[in-house]
Amino acid sequence: MDFQSPLLAKARWRPVEFVVWAVAFVLPLLLPSHALMINEIAIVALFAMSLDLILGYTGIVSLGHAGFFGLGAYTAALFAKHVMPDPTVGLVVAIVVAGLLGTIASVTILRGTDLTRLMVTLGTALLLLELANKLDWLTGGTDGLQGVVMGPVLGKFDFDLFGRTAAWYSLSVTLLLFLLMRRLVHSPFGATLKAIRDNRLRAMAIGIPVVPRLSVIYTIAAAVAGGAGALLAQTTGFASLDVLAFDRSADVMLMLVIGGVGWLYGGIAGAIVFKVLQDTLSAVTPQYWMFWIGLILVLLVLVGRDRLLKPWTWFGARKSAGSAKP
Repeated sequence: MDFQSPLLAKARWRPVEFVVWAVAFVLPLLLPSHALMINEIAIVALFAMSLDLILGYTGIVSLGHAGFFGLGAYTAALFAKHVMPDPTVGLVVAIVVAGLLGTIASVTILRGTDLTRLMVTLGTALLLLELANKLDWLTGGTDGLQGVVMGPVLGKFDFDLFGRTAAWYSLSVTLLLFLLMRRLVHSPFGATLKAIRDNRLRAMAIGIPVVPRLSVIYTIAAAVAGGAGALLAQTTGFASLDVLAFDRSADVMLMLVIGGVGWLYGGIAGAIVFKVLQDTLSAVTPQYWMFWIGLILVLLVLVGRDRLLKPWTWFGARKSAGSAKP
């Protein structure tokens, strides 16, 4: 029996995927006034995909993923301010530093239950937040790290006030890391991650090295999150305690709830919906926009993601697997 055929079939690109990414890169030209928002969506989409690597494909729940995001942001900002302003070099350094922290932090998620992991991951992020607050001589503390000036991308493309260069830069990095993550999850390595997610004891019984697999994927997810944080610091020229706040981890979790876990495009879809809703609702009701997002999430849970856009099906009885007719 050929076990590689299903993996190869899933790994093939579909025409709609080419259309999605082509539209994404054309949008800064079609909507120049929204280039900054497109840039932010690309960054949070990459952040959401990094969390999906451990949540959707491995079953590791984390409330402290913002720790890696914030570390990447501060690393890129400090590197640009004190070493060199080249954004691509700073991006690589931030990814490596966040990956190293992910390797160290992976030890904390190898034992214990989901509740234990929640508390440990949250504690890691809170420790980094307090360190950034106390080391104000380095990070700027509550005032944030100011005076960060970025050089041109690849030495040719300067960051403009309209945000188009920033949008294309973030989209390019997001696409590159997406390709790497897509190849990873559709590989035999990705198949073993799903086996660990579904039943860790069974995975160990058939010879899958569970502990090394979890450490590797946690490191990769941390590195990608650090890259997303670096993009935010580089395109805004600023890093503050906000990048390490609990709200970051909560928001990215909400994005995956909206878009769905276990497929990378879920993080992208969730980021788009969440940021568009946030921008629209905060303009209409600045004080109560979170109420409306919460209401949408309640509806999402009650009626299901597939039926949310079909109100006429909300009050019908769902068909259970046992009652389905052959």
